[in-house]
Amino acid sequence: MTPRVVFPNKILPYLLVAPQLAITLVFFYWPAGQALYQSMLREDPFGLKSRFIWFDNFRRVLADPAYLNSIKVTVIFSIATAVVAMGVALLLAVMAEKVIRGKGFYRTLMIWPYAVAPAIAGMLFLFMFNPSIGTLAVLLRKAGVHWDPLLNGTHAMILLVIAAAWKQISYNFLFFVAGLQAIPKTLIEAAAIDGAGETKRFWTIVFPLLAPTTFFLLVINTVYALFDTFGIVHAVTGGGPGKATETLVYKVYNDGFVNLMLGVSAAESVILMAIVIALTAVQFRYIERKVHYG
Repeated sequence: MTPRVVFPNKILPYLLVAPQLAITLVFFYWPAGQALYQSMLREDPFGLKSRFIWFDNFRRVLADPAYLNSIKVTVIFSIATAVVAMGVALLLAVMAEKVIRGKGFYRTLMIWPYAVAPAIAGMLFLFMFNPSIGTLAVLLRKAGVHWDPLLNGTHAMILLVIAAAWKQISYNFLFFVAGLQAIPKTLIEAAAIDGAGETKRFWTIVFPLLAPTTFFLLVINTVYALFDTFGIVHAVTGGGPGKATETLVYKVYNDGFVNLMLGVSAAESVILMAIVIALTAVQFRYIERKVHYG
C-alpha cells in the first residue's frame, strides 16, 4: 500500500494557486458573466439607460439574415484555414526532416512568420494581392485571372484564407516537426526493408502516429480561426465586399463598436462562446476516439 503523502503546510498550497485562480476569475469568468448579463439588456448607444428584456436579443440575432450569413462565412473560412494551414505545415515538416545539411536553419526560417502580428500579416498579403499595385496580382492578371478581392467576394475569401493560414503554418510546423521526431526510426526502416514505398510508409506508419499531434492542432486551429483572425479580417477585407468575409467575431465588433448595438453584440458573443465550447466538446467526444496514443 502506497503511503499517504501529506503537505506539511496547509495554507501554502492555496497561496500558490491563488494567483492563477484570481487571473481566471478576473479575465475569464467575470467578463463572461458580464457578457451574459449584458446580452439580456437593451441599452442606448451611450450606456446611460438599459432595460432587462430577457432573451429578445438572442431571438433578434438568430432571426437576422446577416448573422446567419456570418455563420456560413465562418464555417467556410474556419474549415479552409484549418485544412490549408495544417496541410501545408505537415508537408513542410516532412520535407524539412529530409534535409541533411542546414536542417536547423530551415526550421528556424519556417518558425519566424509566427512572430508577425496578425494585422501586419494581413497588410502584407493585402499589398501583394492588391489588384492595382500588388506583385502577385499582376502575375495573376498576366496569367489571365481577373483578380479583384475588393469587389469579388470569392477572391476576398481566398485572400483571407491565404493570409490567415500563412500566419498559422509556423505554429503547426513546430508541432508536426516535434511529432515526426518522436516517431521511432526503426519502424520506418523496417517498413522500407519490407518493400513499402515512401508514400505508403507515410500513410500507414507516420500519419497514424501523428494522430495525437494532429488532433491537438485541429482544436487549436479551430479556435484560432474563430477568434484570433480578427486582426487579419479587419486589415485585409473589413468584412467586405458585401459582408462576404464578415466572420462571427468580426460581426460582434461591427455591431458592438461600430453600430453601438451593445445588447445585440453581447448576445452574439455569448452565442460564439457557446459554439466554440460545443465544437471543442464534439472534437474531444468523437474525434479523439480515433486518436491512438502510442
